[in-house]
Amino acid sequence: MKRLTDYTSYADAQANFSSERLWELFDGNREHLNIAHECVDRHADSGRDAVIVVHAEGEDEVLGFAELAADSSRFAHFLEQRGVQPGDRVAIMLEPSRAFYTAMFGVIKRGAIAVPMFTLFGPDGIRLRVNDCRPRLLITNEHKADMARAIEGTDTVVYDADFARSLQALPTSYAVKTRADDLAVFQYTSGTTRELPEAVKHTHRALVTLMVAALYGTGLRPGDRFFCPSSPAWGHGLWHGTLAPLALGLTIGAYSGRFKPERLLQALSTHRFTNMSAAATHYRMMKNCGQAGQHQFSFEKLSFTGEPIDDETSRFISETFGIEVCSMYGTTEIGVVLVSYPGAPDFAVKRGSLGKPVPGTLIEVHDAQGRACAPGETGQLMVQRRGAWIPTKDLGRVDADGYFHHGGRADDVIISAGWTMSAVEIENVMLMHPDVLEAAAIGVPDELRGQVVKAFVVSERAASEAFVDEIQTLVRTKLSQHEFPRHVAFVAELPKTPAGKVHRKVLREREMAAAAVALY
Repeated sequence: MKRLTDYTSYADAQANFSSERLWELFDGNREHLNIAHECVDRHADSGRDAVIVVHAEGEDEVLGFAELAADSSRFAHFLEQRGVQPGDRVAIMLEPSRAFYTAMFGVIKRGAIAVPMFTLFGPDGIRLRVNDCRPRLLITNEHKADMARAIEGTDTVVYDADFARSLQALPTSYAVKTRADDLAVFQYTSGTTRELPEAVKHTHRALVTLMVAALYGTGLRPGDRFFCPSSPAWGHGLWHGTLAPLALGLTIGAYSGRFKPERLLQALSTHRFTNMSAAATHYRMMKNCGQAGQHQFSFEKLSFTGEPIDDETSRFISETFGIEVCSMYGTTEIGVVLVSYPGAPDFAVKRGSLGKPVPGTLIEVHDAQGRACAPGETGQLMVQRRGAWIPTKDLGRVDADGYFHHGGRADDVIISAGWTMSAVEIENVMLMHPDVLEAAAIGVPDELRGQVVKAFVVSERAASEAFVDEIQTLVRTKLSQHEFPRHVAFVAELPKTPAGKVHRKVLREREMAAAAVALY
């Protein structure tokens, strides 16, 4: 009997998908399931590479399934000896590496809860998350150890060469005992340290649900060599970039250290990756570095998430890799719900769209009164769950062909003199200018119009009135007379979330702070 991984077409996805059939992809069942077993141990005899870690500096690190199975079992035994009990939280603040994967899967094997933490957090970012989840241990490297130890009540373990050697004396197998509904991972969404997002609490069963996005959002199939440059401290890098492909026994690639698009392009070519899912910013940086033409690639499927990709970057991807990049849209809370079915021969990818719903999901665009919008009309994207409509907090529209389009976050809408404008659309047009490398748009107060558009532009070209006029004219021409940015600021860089999305909220806060200072 065929499994869901045997189907590749859009028509087959609609005809054959069911949530029950997702369970056929795993050893576990609705009663007993363990993420570490599914992602590592059951593939240990395959002889395949599990992870290729691309280091920003230094040589690549290749880790086999058998190696990770043994190392993570040793780590689970270490935790048991250390008194860590099932259900205890263990924070892991390490870059992708043998140490990171050993610790993460060891924690999950033990039945404890893994809490990945971004390695670039400062003292406040670490303290807020530690105080929130109260980990029994915090696993980190020597560079972050002093910062971690400064937090009162934190038991810090430094994963260095000496610690790694100490694990070698421990057994290389560990009997997992978790239930499918036991908690496995606490995932913090990206946010400022002044406003800590609540941890999303995932059970082992979440791995099964995740396969919907894996099959139809990133198009994972047996034999793929899959790369995701996003940090596994965040949802995209951990769930879509690590757990889903490993659960299918695929070889994955991960990026460690300061992101360099030139280094990524080199690794993608050298290791012949065939499938990649990345943030829009990653693709844009690969375009801007100008070195993609120096390499040959083996891609069959590409996807992106986080924010829409501008037209110029979409064109670069198509010309460089020979295929269209597919959108994958969702949120940490509701999961992935709109996709472009990478690898499906009968699905036409429409540039600029979010694609169509994943199998078995109902999505509509609603107006302020909760009614379904007509095609082309902008409203709030809503997902039906258990008979109720759940807001995504994003705006969107659906076209006559059934493709959904992003209209920006609900709080990124700019209303000027009664006109409703999308920051995303304005940014997309500004990025068409050949000298604009990055762009962001927000609304700022205006006595006459209520709000007007202010643009923040990153460019190697010197700022000038002529440059500003070119940008404004471009937006007027492509969108409409009222949507052009009346204020343009040239900046060295844009604030971004750790997931790579432009952090417009930070820009708005800076403008509010500057306005407050100006009053005094």
